[in-house]
Amino acid sequence: MVEMIALYDAAGREVGAEDRSVVYAEGLWHASAGVLVRSGDGSRVYVHRRTETKSVFAGMHDCLAGGVVEPGERPAQTAVRELAEELGIVLDDAAEPPRPVARASWDGSWAGRPMRCHLFAYELRWDGPIRHQPEEVADGWWWTDARLRERLADPVWPFVPDTRVLVPDLLR
Repeated sequence: MVEMIALYDAAGREVGAEDRSVVYAEGLWHASAGVLVRSGDGSRVYVHRRTETKSVFAGMHDCLAGGVVEPGERPAQTAVRELAEELGIVLDDAAEPPRPVARASWDGSWAGRPMRCHLFAYELRWDGPIRHQPEEVADGWWWTDARLRERLADPVWPFVPDTRVLVPDLLR
């Protein structure tokens, strides 16, 4: 199955589109957007574990609901789409959209291959229901920032490496 995603240059500008499998195989620059979901009072963050069937970072923990930017899509649109897809959080027209909180670039590796991604992070306050997409999210729970930092201090805890780049800008 061909799944086109937006290609970016090293400077962070969209320059085209390519099949996801090619982007991952060749380590091409692309972009992702993720949302840190905080409780309404801001005291807790939602942490989840990815399913073992995910093509990237399978079974790892994350504190961002997110995914890759599609061709012609703005990262803010990706963030809202991914909230609905992964966590069942559907924002109506009256809802405050997720606010941008961080941006970074990650030039790393995964499964022995280079991975280059521009990361756009957003934050949303939410006290409503969360419904996991079973193909993407295996489990989830609320933690304080301190609890998440404590777990992240363990270098062997399986946490998504690109989100680790953003954590200092996301947690209190």
